[in-house]
Amino acid sequence: MDPAFAVVLIILGLILAISGLIGCILPIIPGPPLSYIALILLSLAKNWEPFSAAFLIVMGVIALVVLILDYVVPLIGAKKYGATRLGLWGSIIGMVVGIFFFPPFGIFIGGFAGAMAGELFAGKAGNEALRAGIGVFIGNLVSIGLKMGLSGVILFFYVKEML
Repeated sequence: MDPAFAVVLIILGLILAISGLIGCILPIIPGPPLSYIALILLSLAKNWEPFSAAFLIVMGVIALVVLILDYVVPLIGAKKYGATRLGLWGSIIGMVVGIFFFPPFGIFIGGFAGAMAGELFAGKAGNEALRAGIGVFIGNLVSIGLKMGLSGVILFFYVKEML
């Protein structure tokens, strides 16, 4: 491989790995998949030497599982705290709206407020709506923590093998 092209791939991979970490907070950027693609680019740039095939497969499976859990964990948190379907939809709409008006923390504020609004609209009392909002908030925090943990580990391995 041309050394200049390898350098371009390594820089692009680093940008993707850092974007993956940022994407753990911003819902419009798929964090773990971008981080994983960075590993593939680094491997390609260095003739598949830095990482074994088994390592890349395991990291790919973990990235896929975390991507799926990103959608499931907030729902589990909401359901555990008694959210209804309207509360779940309210939290989704609130997260999307919140990220545009209060980035990056709007995802938390919007999800919490949306879940509460959905529960109030469904006829739940104030305390029950608050409890559902807390469940969505906790679920989102756990989900972001999982994504950041994986993307951080990938970034660590990327930088370690990049040099």
